[in-house]
Amino acid sequence: MTRRSSTSVVANWRSSIRHLKAVDPHLGRIIDACGNIQLEIQRHRSPFEYLLRSIIFQQLSGKAAGTIHGRFLALFPMKRPTPQRVLRLQPQKFRNAGVSGNKERAIRDLAHHARDGLVPGFTALTRMSDEEIIETLTAIHGIGRWTVEMLLIFQLGRPDVLPVDDLGVRKGFARMRGKKKLPTPKQLTRAAKKWQPYRSIGSWYCWRATEM
Repeated sequence: MTRRSSTSVVANWRSSIRHLKAVDPHLGRIIDACGNIQLEIQRHRSPFEYLLRSIIFQQLSGKAAGTIHGRFLALFPMKRPTPQRVLRLQPQKFRNAGVSGNKERAIRDLAHHARDGLVPGFTALTRMSDEEIIETLTAIHGIGRWTVEMLLIFQLGRPDVLPVDDLGVRKGFARMRGKKKLPTPKQLTRAAKKWQPYRSIGSWYCWRATEM
């Protein structure tokens, strides 16, 4: 497999804006309406902690998921779970925090992978391609492609990720074009090809379009 260094969306922000506005007038109008705001990369957690949080947040409202996540973190010193500590937790501890049996299974599988060195840290991830990262992390029970795509965009700052299954991206894409019908993943892939190599930024503006 080919290794390559990552490129940050922030480092290429001005270039990406010029490109996106030139190739897609619909997107250009959203970019102009948003003004000077831009995507910020914030690494408050390790990849292990980020993925653990993502599992807890699956299929829950933000408020409910945040409460359960907070309870779960409170089980660990300094609220920082480690793979070893997670694996030592009794099932009842998961239940008391509000974590379901299926999510417990996913979190334990994540912890097993991390303990065995199969969840790369940020330094290792920067040397991997997007698809290598997706292939590596989706081998973990409960981690799907969308979850890894969010890590690629918001934690690693990869500039050319298109989360075609994300409802917000599809809604924003339709809204900026004045359409009620959402594009299929295949239609979105085809239409956003002209955004390359800045599809992460294009997707981010689709999210912004849903807020307007």
